[in-house]
Amino acid sequence: MLRDIASIDATWGTPREPHPKLWADPDRSVIDAGRRSPPALPQESFGDLWPVLSDLAEAAGAPVDYVAVGVLAAAASLIGGKRRVCPWGDWQEPSILWVAMVGDPSANKSPALDRATRPMRLIERDDAENHKAALREWEADTERAKAEKAAWQEAVKEAAKEGHSTPPIPEAAIFPEEPVRRRPVVQDATVEALAVILSGNPAGTLMVRDELAGWLNFDKYSNGNRAFWLEAYGGRPFVVDRLKNAGKPVSLPFSGVSVVGGIQPDRLSDDLLGGVDDGLVARFLWCWPDKVPFGRPTSLPDNSRLECAYRSLDGLAWGSGEHGERAPVTLPLTEQAAALFENWGKVQQADADDAGPLYKGTVGKMPGTALRLALVIEYLRWADAGGPEPVNVSHWSLAAALELADDYIKPMALRVYGDAALPAVERNAATLARYIVKHKAKQVNAGDIRRHWRLPGLKTADAVKAALELLTEADWLRPAPSREGDTNGRQRSDFIVNPKALEAVDG
Repeated sequence: MLRDIASIDATWGTPREPHPKLWADPDRSVIDAGRRSPPALPQESFGDLWPVLSDLAEAAGAPVDYVAVGVLAAAASLIGGKRRVCPWGDWQEPSILWVAMVGDPSANKSPALDRATRPMRLIERDDAENHKAALREWEADTERAKAEKAAWQEAVKEAAKEGHSTPPIPEAAIFPEEPVRRRPVVQDATVEALAVILSGNPAGTLMVRDELAGWLNFDKYSNGNRAFWLEAYGGRPFVVDRLKNAGKPVSLPFSGVSVVGGIQPDRLSDDLLGGVDDGLVARFLWCWPDKVPFGRPTSLPDNSRLECAYRSLDGLAWGSGEHGERAPVTLPLTEQAAALFENWGKVQQADADDAGPLYKGTVGKMPGTALRLALVIEYLRWADAGGPEPVNVSHWSLAAALELADDYIKPMALRVYGDAALPAVERNAATLARYIVKHKAKQVNAGDIRRHWRLPGLKTADAVKAALELLTEADWLRPAPSREGDTNGRQRSDFIVNPKALEAVDG
């Protein structure tokens, strides 16, 4: 018979329910596990640009975290396929970052994102005039090609009539490709449209989404979209060949797209954390700071300084391959930086041994992420300060990236993943603890939990037993076995709930 926990009306102080003063304080981290306080963003990782980022954030009424991570994503996209970093051997990482800003609608994510990406829109505006000139030249070349092709077609007819060999088509009769407009920023593009954009923006672009939830639904129209985005994070060559492009596939030597956007906390579970774990989640750098109090800015931000840095990054030249083709320039780590990276990497292997799969994925990708961050930090520092272009990634830039990874990105991932980052037994214990608090339960039974409560993860006897044992160790529960009547049968697995756990919630 179903035992409704809401109907239990026991009285504290009975022999089976000790007085609250006889209980230890419950470990509140059990129920709060995963929803950690946000870590502080390391200022040193941004060097002399930190005051600029702070002023931009204050002007936007937003946490500086949002502006800072937005700048990292924007800078990564401007460097794009033109530069790579190599720690050793043939291991190379491109300049691509995916950033997700978490917060409710009043957190001012959008104003902060606008501050971080506004200079890129100015770059695009300036390039619009160059595109107009390129279009005029293309139209002229196209008309010339039409005339040349018509003349060649007549020559072919004449050759056929006279029995002569077919004349080769002249180069001038071949229609030129229409120039693609410079697009440093895109907002809402299908994979097919993005492929065309990337064909004219070989260094890559930045996908900016005010709400990432819509972008994350990219499999709605085609199952191939997810595959494209997983490849785009690595900047790997990709060929887009869909019905719309039948007979004319778009081949991309570099498919790199950096991504930045916002998402609300209550959408995380449905749109991201609850889906198939194919590594997509682990590609994101998460940012979920506390909101800042409403107030008037105390100073005006120096918008020109960030714009100048962006233009320096945008102006980076390509390298040259073995056959003169366009190729990325690869920067090695300095010897001191390589030694630091090796020692740090060894620690990462043990960091996720007892964690949930989402966090394991994040830590697993952290070495590559740290290298990308070091490359972006190196070039941001150079773009702001000026001087000769870097020829390697310095110890300072790598150390700044590792500090950002250890002290911010990983703790922030745990905050975002919440229970999903915990081992199964801790997730189950947290689920059970929340249910107890919600229903103000004073007593629980192992059998009822498994058969009637229908809680995720708590469907087997072993899972329920382990969760109960953990809550007992955390002073949430105390075993109180019982039998029905005066029988000699097996005892019921009853547990008394620590009244202090409920009092803490009520208070």
